[in-house]
Amino acid sequence: MVHTLQSFIGGRWQGKEAATALHSALDNRVIYHTHAEQLDFAEAVHYGRKTGIPALMKLDFQTRAQRLKALATYLMERKEELYAISHLTGATRPDSWVDVEGGIGTLFAYASMGSRELPSSNVLHEGPAMALGKRGGFSGTHILVPRGGIAVHINAFNFPIWGLLEKFAPSFLAAMPCIGKPASATSYLTEALIRMINDSGLLPEGSLQLVIGSTGDLLDRLGGADAVTFTGSADTAAKLRSNRNLIANSVPFTAEADSLNCAILAPDVTPDDPEFDLFVKEVQREMTTKAGQKCTAVRRIIVPRQHADAVAEKLRERLAKVVVGDPSVEGVRMGALASKDQQRDVAERVTQLAKGNEILFGGAGALKLVGEGVENGAFFPPTLLLCRNALSNDAVHEVEAFGPVSTMMTYESIDEALELAARGKGSLVSSLITKDPAIAAYAVPIAAASHGRVHVLDRESAVDSTGHGSPLPQLKHGGPGRAGGGEELGGIRAVRHFLQRAAVQGSPTMLTAITGEYVRGGAVREGDIHPFRKCFEDLEICDSLLTHRRTVSEADIVNFGGISGDYFYMHFDEIAARDTQFGKRIAHGYFVLSAAAGLFVSPAPGPVLANYGLDNLRFITPVAIGDTIRARLTCKRKVDRNRTDDKGRGQGVVAWDVQVTNQNDELVASYDILTLVSKRA
Repeated sequence: MVHTLQSFIGGRWQGKEAATALHSALDNRVIYHTHAEQLDFAEAVHYGRKTGIPALMKLDFQTRAQRLKALATYLMERKEELYAISHLTGATRPDSWVDVEGGIGTLFAYASMGSRELPSSNVLHEGPAMALGKRGGFSGTHILVPRGGIAVHINAFNFPIWGLLEKFAPSFLAAMPCIGKPASATSYLTEALIRMINDSGLLPEGSLQLVIGSTGDLLDRLGGADAVTFTGSADTAAKLRSNRNLIANSVPFTAEADSLNCAILAPDVTPDDPEFDLFVKEVQREMTTKAGQKCTAVRRIIVPRQHADAVAEKLRERLAKVVVGDPSVEGVRMGALASKDQQRDVAERVTQLAKGNEILFGGAGALKLVGEGVENGAFFPPTLLLCRNALSNDAVHEVEAFGPVSTMMTYESIDEALELAARGKGSLVSSLITKDPAIAAYAVPIAAASHGRVHVLDRESAVDSTGHGSPLPQLKHGGPGRAGGGEELGGIRAVRHFLQRAAVQGSPTMLTAITGEYVRGGAVREGDIHPFRKCFEDLEICDSLLTHRRTVSEADIVNFGGISGDYFYMHFDEIAARDTQFGKRIAHGYFVLSAAAGLFVSPAPGPVLANYGLDNLRFITPVAIGDTIRARLTCKRKVDRNRTDDKGRGQGVVAWDVQVTNQNDELVASYDILTLVSKRA
């Protein structure tokens, strides 16, 4: 019996009647149907707004990061169930690894980044605050807050798991309930993922809904607080972007569209260099991984004219070794396209590209398949074309065959190579393979103007490189022009895309209350208990200590120089120091830090467990022999990461604002100290 997929809308699974048949990519047999029932998108939007948003807002950034980590752990323990279904899409085990474990790994990555970089609240301060008046009573800063809307994520067929999770992770951190809409061809894998997520019970109610089939009037029901993301073809992106309601309500729309990415073999690389083989290997891998069905795949291979024959020979050798067929058969290295429709589309595009060009490998009738019953599958041979007049051939810069197809083109100079790269009118990624840092320094800024990411490959980076076609959660994914003009991933930058930025003005005391961070100039709270003697729960923002004073002597400078080995002339050469802008010897900056620590540290064992870093360190005014310094220590920020030590005692992170001043109340040093502080037993 063929299963009918269901949508998950309004907190329940919907759909029973079979509609469109979905076929196995391997043998074209019917394996699932979409459902025929029309969805009530008013219900979906209402459920997201009235149930999802309040449930997410009961959590803070840190708690949502913990939920992501727990969900990633849960899914990783059940990954084999997803691998088994992914096989039906035509993917090999390595192909599925990118989708399954790549998607789960993205959850882990955002959980980690959120835990490290986001506060224990729903207000993200983009400081520092700045004084807007001369008397210190009026300041301004920026905050980022949850938008109070829902996010609609429309995804392509090639990565039914990763495509959803890489968008869900940052929007979930930003407290935006999500409605995921996968491409129908492989939506059965996304449905299996959502069922698994629901079974986990880890997400607040309303956090994630699923649409199987058409989005109907969903986009017409969105407002300015909502957001839409899309991955797919440039034509579909343009159609969605022009939706009248999205335009009228200024609904943020982010597109990541297929593009004609390129790999450039720099003119300094010869066939005798390791970089030459790295280039060929990278291109072959990008052509055949996921059967070329990646938005980041290399579509244009740009090589020096004198090395074209050598590159072609090496590529043909590698492509000839690629075994195509059922991925469950040992030795198969490339599977099928996602559907017969995709197979027909790729064949048509190859026909267009072949006009006026040469097919060096592959093409119609060149396919030998391995496996039983695969004759009707959606397979397509790895196909390499050669264009000898790329500057005058528009098709190779406009037509994309979304499969294992690439076109090699030649150039005379690095400037011509960069011109060819830019002819793609905006791409997600380009690779430059070179051994010459000077060429990289020249070429990368030019390539970066038309590419979202530039991957520089040489023998040194090859030992760790994740490759041309692998977007990483820490780095931006997206590109200008044809590539959609949007940004995905990019670490916490991606979370900020789903938050609303606002400028806030007021007194430092008011800004402190609003941001949850101490703003200099605001009211502080001094008490009889040293702040370092307070457990994490007992500390409050603005708890402060003004230390006693210390006069800096020549002995201090001499002793510090002896301990540190720093005998810089400004500290020890009276004659040379007179000729500087300071006109006299000054103390080491790091002595000032050490002396300040001696002033404010409470030395006995207590809740403060460790100092693990300084942020925003600046030396403002020099400290000379005879100057007197003191420090103000103020609790600036608290982050409860909900972690415990090996004894089960909780811990939190506290950032302390430190201001070191001299006898004239001039600021001499400014920084934040980060400490680990224990909770009450």
